[in-house]
Amino acid sequence: MRFSITYFLLTIALFLTELCIALFIHDTFIRPYFGDFLVVILIYCSIKSVLDLPVLKVAIFVLLFSFAIEMLQYCDLIKKLGIEKSTLAKTVFGHSFSWSDILAYICGIVAVVLVEYALMPRQK
Repeated sequence: MRFSITYFLLTIALFLTELCIALFIHDTFIRPYFGDFLVVILIYCSIKSVLDLPVLKVAIFVLLFSFAIEMLQYCDLIKKLGIEKSTLAKTVFGHSFSWSDILAYICGIVAVVLVEYALMPRQK
């Protein structure tokens, strides 16, 4: 374990951005697609803020985690748990399965990996 102020500040900025999207933006692109793109970056940064793990391991974990959440949406878990009227549950777990969400998650993780490797010091 180690604390990274850089990743922590990115986590805060991304969380506040996601919060603003959830509260104030009700369009057909930013909220449904860009929000999903950013959420995997948010999760990645939050993990990297406290754990010193390799980029690809964290990226793959976050991608698999996001796929798992999407599969729970496909199974309609919040309805089966009887919490489908909960705004918090719908915000955290989402409403319904969507292939476009899967694509947004993949794009977000690809962006993370590309940026991370572009910023890594070159090995001589």
